[in-house]
Amino acid sequence: MADGMALTARRKRLAPEARREQIVDAAVCYFAEVGLAGTTRDLAKRAGITQALLYQYFGSKAELLEAVFARVYLDRMSPHWPGLITDRRRPLRERILTFYAEYAGAIFSYEWLRIFMAAGLAGEALNRRYLDHVRDVLLAPLLDEIRFAARPDAQPEMEDLWNLHGGIIYLGIRRHIYHLPTPDDVMPVIERAVDRFLAGFAIGQ
Repeated sequence: MADGMALTARRKRLAPEARREQIVDAAVCYFAEVGLAGTTRDLAKRAGITQALLYQYFGSKAELLEAVFARVYLDRMSPHWPGLITDRRRPLRERILTFYAEYAGAIFSYEWLRIFMAAGLAGEALNRRYLDHVRDVLLAPLLDEIRFAARPDAQPEMEDLWNLHGGIIYLGIRRHIYHLPTPDDVMPVIERAVDRFLAGFAIGQ
């Protein structure tokens, strides 16, 4: 019996980095389900560890949420998207559709959307930081590309682009937050939205 218990203990003993990753993985699932008001005590129980062990890796709940933010938000941001958006060797419409196909594939998940909504409702600065990052790294250069293609008298504003972006994200919200039916393949819907946007500013396809 003692030998069996020792073997079980050895199996559960993880290297520090592996244990940290296990905690972050558990935190992503936990906060997606219960919201950011969930406690580290309950999280530790779900992860099968003690709260004391959790705090050996993360000094505070805020520090743990930073790791969740990096995992859910930043790790899904592809470093090649800015280059894709600004590559004028490719047609503008093709660039936009390729970007949104990849972006939707990255964020249309239960964990991403649930945590995003929970953070927004809780007034967490995490959302603001993410949206600022999206605006500065992705939407600002995309707006420059669209303005370059548009007529001088038909120049879109950032708010116009946020409307397009938000409408695309809403497909994921309907699926994972409201549990409403959405197309299995969202790309035809995204294509029509992009085409309407470009036509509204007299940009040829």
